[in-house]
Amino acid sequence: MRLMYNQPNLKTKRKTLRQNQTDTEKLLWQYLRNKQIRGLKFFRQYSVGSYILDFYCPVARFGIELDGGQHNEIKNKMYDKKRSEYLKQQKISVIRFWNSDIINNLEGILEKIQEKLG
Repeated sequence: MRLMYNQPNLKTKRKTLRQNQTDTEKLLWQYLRNKQIRGLKFFRQYSVGSYILDFYCPVARFGIELDGGQHNEIKNKMYDKKRSEYLKQQKISVIRFWNSDIINNLEGILEKIQEKLG
């Protein structure tokens, strides 16, 4: 199977997700946009294969996912695990944060992102 980025069949879904960002996505995006971190370009709602990442930097092959409480549900944990395994096979590293961490510790989150980017 050929790896596809931003597949056309997911365009409408990606656009809808961008238009309906969560408050925590909006907050983090203020720090990721315009190459503010290490001069790297991040994209919102970027698809890799059939999965859509909240934020993705193609140059670094690095994704960021923000999780709400629904990610504690068993079926969502299984989906997230399958997704993480797929992305790892594509040599894409992903870091996950809880929405509450973005709200309560944004500075710490930004430091962790910087560290992961080397």
